[in-house]
Amino acid sequence: MTQHPRPIIVQKYGGSSLADVEKLGRVADKVVAARKAGNDVVVVVSAMGKTTDGLLALARQVAVVPAGAADPPRRELDMLLSTGERVTMSLLSIAIQARGFEAISFTGSQCGILTNDRHFDARIIEVRPHRIEDELARGKIVIVAGYQGMSYKREITTLGRGGSDTTAVALAAALSAERCEIYSDVDGVYSADPRAVPEATHLPELDHAMLQEMAECGAKVVCAQAVEWARRAGIAIYARSTFDDGPAPRQTVVRTRHDREHLTARAIVAEGNVVLVRLPPSPGHAVVDDLLRAAADAGVAFKDLAVGPTAGTAIVSLLNVPDWGAARRALLAAVPSLELVEGASVVSVVGDGFCATVEPLGRLLAVLRAEGVTPHAVTATPLRLGAVIDTADAARVQSALHRAFVAT
Repeated sequence: MTQHPRPIIVQKYGGSSLADVEKLGRVADKVVAARKAGNDVVVVVSAMGKTTDGLLALARQVAVVPAGAADPPRRELDMLLSTGERVTMSLLSIAIQARGFEAISFTGSQCGILTNDRHFDARIIEVRPHRIEDELARGKIVIVAGYQGMSYKREITTLGRGGSDTTAVALAAALSAERCEIYSDVDGVYSADPRAVPEATHLPELDHAMLQEMAECGAKVVCAQAVEWARRAGIAIYARSTFDDGPAPRQTVVRTRHDREHLTARAIVAEGNVVLVRLPPSPGHAVVDDLLRAAADAGVAFKDLAVGPTAGTAIVSLLNVPDWGAARRALLAAVPSLELVEGASVVSVVGDGFCATVEPLGRLLAVLRAEGVTPHAVTATPLRLGAVIDTADAARVQSALHRAFVAT
C-alpha cells in the first residue's frame, strides 16, 4: 500500500448539503480548508438535492404502458440512479480546482468498490482503493461518487438509500483513515426526531452498537450498513452539520466504547413506510418456503422475522423496494392467505439491557395503553423495544415514549 506523509480523512456530504451551486461552493471551501490543515482528503458525495427521487419518479413514468404500470428493471434503475452522484462529483472537483487545488473525481467502480450482484440495494464485499492511494500520493483531493459500486460481474450497482454513508466508511476502513466525517443538514444524533419530539436532546457521543441499532430502526443521520462497517473496522464517525462553520461545531462522535451503561434508554426512533406481514395460522414449512422464495424473487427483505408453529410475522421496509405494488402481488400470489398491514410505522426505544427485567417492556405497553394505541406487534431485544403501530399515531407515541424512557 502506498504510504502517505499526511493523515487521511474521509468526508461525506449528503444531498441537502449539495442542493445548489452556492451550497456546493461552501462544501468546496470546507474541503479545501481540510486540505490546508495538513490532511489528505477523500470526499464522498451524494446526488444533489432530490435528484435521486426525481430520477426514480422518471423511471416510473416511462414504465407506464397502456396495459398498466410495469416494474422498472432494477439493473436499469442502477444505471439511471448512479448518474446523480456522478454529476455531483464532477462539479465538486471543478469547484475545488477553481480554488487552486488539484482534484480528481472517480465513480464507485473506478475507485475499486466491489459489490455482490444484487441491484438497487447491493452490499460492498471488497474495496481496492489503489487508484485513490496513487492520487493522494500525487497531492490531489479525491472526490468519489457515493451510493454505487461494481459487481463481480462488472455491472454497475447501487447500495440502497443511505449508501453514500457506506461508501465513505468502507473507504475510510480500506485507507486506514484517521476518521470519517459525515456531513448533513443536522448537527449529529438526537434522542428522538426533533420534528416529532421538540424536547429531544443532542447526543454528543454514542457507541457503534447503539447507533447501528438506531439506524436499523429508522434513524436517518447515518445508515445502518455504514455503522456496521465502522464497528467492524474500528472507524470513528463524526456526524456534523455542513452549515456550522464555527470553530467548535457541535457533533456526535461514534466510536467503540467498553464502558456502556446498562438499563439505559438512549433514544426513541421511528421508521415509517413499513408493512407488517402476517402469516396464516399454522403456516407450515411449505408456506414459509413459498413466502421466502417469492420475497427473494421480488427483491423484498424481511426484518424482525418470527415464525412459530401457529403464526408468523415480519416487517418489510419499503425504502429499498422500488415497486411495492408488484412485490405485493408476488407475495400474495405465493401465499394468498397472507395478511399485509400497510400504513404502519415501527416506534422503538433504543438503549441497553432491556431484557434484563420485564419492567421496560411493561412500561412500553403501559405507555401505549395510556395513548389509546393497540400495537399490531411488539418486539423486545437487549438493545431495543419496538411496537408496530398505525402511522397516524407515531408522532404522539414518540413523544410519550420519550417522556417515559429518555427524559426521566
